[in-house]
Amino acid sequence: MRMVMRMQSHRASRGVSFVNLVQQLVYLPAVVLSSIGASASITVRASSLSSEAAAASVRMSQSEPPPPPPMAKKVEHKMEMFGDVRVDNYYWLRDDSRSNPDILSYLQQENAYTQFLMSGTKKFEDELYAEIRGRIKEDDISAPERKGPYYYYQRTLKGKEYVQHCRRLIPNCEAEAPLSVYDTMPTGPDAPPEHVILDENIKAQHHDYYSIAAFKVSPNNKLVAYAEDTKGNEIYTIHVIDAETGAPVGLPLVDATSYLEWAGDEALVYITMDETLRPDKAWLHKLGTEQSSDSCLYHEKDDIDHLVVYEREEGLPKVTIYHLPDVGQPLKSLHGGQAVNFLDPAYSVDRSESEFSSGILRFSYSSMKTPPSVYDYDLKTGISVLKKIETVLGGFEASNYVTERKWASAPDRTQIPISIVYRKDLIKLDGSDPLLLYGYGSYEVCIDPSFKASRLSLLNHGFIYAIAHIRGGGEMGRQWYENGKLLKKKNTFTDFIACAEYLIEKKYCSKARLCIDGRSAGGLLIGAVLNMRPDLFKAAVAGVPFVDVLTTMLDPTIPLTTSEWEEWGDPRKEEFYFYMKSYSPVDNVKAQNYPNILVTAGLNDPRVMYSEPAKFVAKLRDMKTDKNIIMFKCELGAGHFSKSGRFEKLQEDAFIYTFIMKALDMVPAQGSGLN
Repeated sequence: MRMVMRMQSHRASRGVSFVNLVQQLVYLPAVVLSSIGASASITVRASSLSSEAAAASVRMSQSEPPPPPPMAKKVEHKMEMFGDVRVDNYYWLRDDSRSNPDILSYLQQENAYTQFLMSGTKKFEDELYAEIRGRIKEDDISAPERKGPYYYYQRTLKGKEYVQHCRRLIPNCEAEAPLSVYDTMPTGPDAPPEHVILDENIKAQHHDYYSIAAFKVSPNNKLVAYAEDTKGNEIYTIHVIDAETGAPVGLPLVDATSYLEWAGDEALVYITMDETLRPDKAWLHKLGTEQSSDSCLYHEKDDIDHLVVYEREEGLPKVTIYHLPDVGQPLKSLHGGQAVNFLDPAYSVDRSESEFSSGILRFSYSSMKTPPSVYDYDLKTGISVLKKIETVLGGFEASNYVTERKWASAPDRTQIPISIVYRKDLIKLDGSDPLLLYGYGSYEVCIDPSFKASRLSLLNHGFIYAIAHIRGGGEMGRQWYENGKLLKKKNTFTDFIACAEYLIEKKYCSKARLCIDGRSAGGLLIGAVLNMRPDLFKAAVAGVPFVDVLTTMLDPTIPLTTSEWEEWGDPRKEEFYFYMKSYSPVDNVKAQNYPNILVTAGLNDPRVMYSEPAKFVAKLRDMKTDKNIIMFKCELGAGHFSKSGRFEKLQEDAFIYTFIMKALDMVPAQGSGLN
């Protein structure tokens, strides 16, 4: 068993940023910072495009043959560096304003074509969505957390997309008692009434997209500050309200990131970005003053690394409690800690914000067959108490499912972990089972094997689900990440292929039953392996994929590009240029057979511009030699994380699962579909 202490680098990217340094500056508890980006709101207007694709937007009956796919027009655009000339015929698809009528028309035609192809199984998709939604306990609350004289929690209501942020006063007889793992919020008729601080459903009424990324209560429990995004572009507005009345306090803070913290009861710390959307400045805002008069606490002129220590063993997270020496005593190497043990062979553990001065550690545990379970751990006694487990309806029984941890051998003989789950009474393990393999492998991000209720619909249809923990991620420590970035990035792709070949060799599936999935930098993975080994896969899903790597990394005016050079390299240097070109998916599409492919994008996406997946699809359609289907679905009112409502996200899962099952001939086609 190998123990790894991981020193993680955080930066603004398709990953995260410099918040840890700011926390040290203002002595604040840990929070998670989502990186941000920019976009623009648009008015969608119809326009003609010189392409046969217009036919796709015409309403058709299911008895008519499928329309031809949209074929984007070609406009030659030459780019030269180091004597190497590249021609990008689809460069015209990029529009930073998101308002070009020809481009919007093309995206609408792609959506219409996708809608037509999926229309034959819309009934199945709707039934699948109802099945997925039927597992969700729509009216529920999160595990209450005690803070001062209140319990704070979130409530979901039946039929509502968003949460309510609530609190309940602690009875006087309990308010002075110290925090305990046995604390329980009273809910009976004699309990203090529930107070709704903020209802996201009301706030979201006039927006296509709505997200609150931070919700912070002031130390005296009188005020609440929250970061709000109404476009999906991850540029936040920070509001402060009275916790009791909901009345606004002062003017909003605009053009901020999702990070905020209270600095006392009358001031906030927040972060803004530079022109490339890299978080770079921490500000102190005093309530009642203008934002223009805020004090800059820190300006990070260089995108440096900041250290955060995590502990992992064999690629799995570990929770270990250490007792530090008394104040004034030397700090020695930590040893002899008390480990918190977990039963599943593959699992996920997430930390939760806790009262800094308390002796209670709150964490959430789940596995691919165990729903999220919130525990309070007493640091003195070592007692762990389950506070809440997510309710899964629809007759779910964890004992019906099996989780496994396997290891595939990469070309350089590195052992790559794979997490697997399936329903034991539906699987034959003779090569005939359908399998969906997921991968990411970038930014030192750990894709831990956690629970997802909607995934049960795949498992209950006889699927095996697997996660390839490939290099470039952080599952196996810092070196694991280093060996999958910069000039070693191709290890990410060959690791994934090795995992696919292992699953085929061990008869978890066959080439004809293997589907793959990845998002964002994971979409780069999907694009790369499709170019390298398209014969291995029956279908692929590339969600908001980062596929035009070289062109994007050569343009420092694109948001996040300069901060991304530490991940991919700076292609203004010849060595990085040609290495990046050798795997960038758009640059490596060639005349060969490809499997069925679904590509998604968000028009307002600040991390992966919609034009990257659009160009990838256009070039695939132009060059591929097969008759398989390529579908492109672009959300015109969403960003990198797609739609914001909880049920809307379930609809997306149902859509993707239906596409995958159609590709495997597991649902009947009714007038349209995949070959």
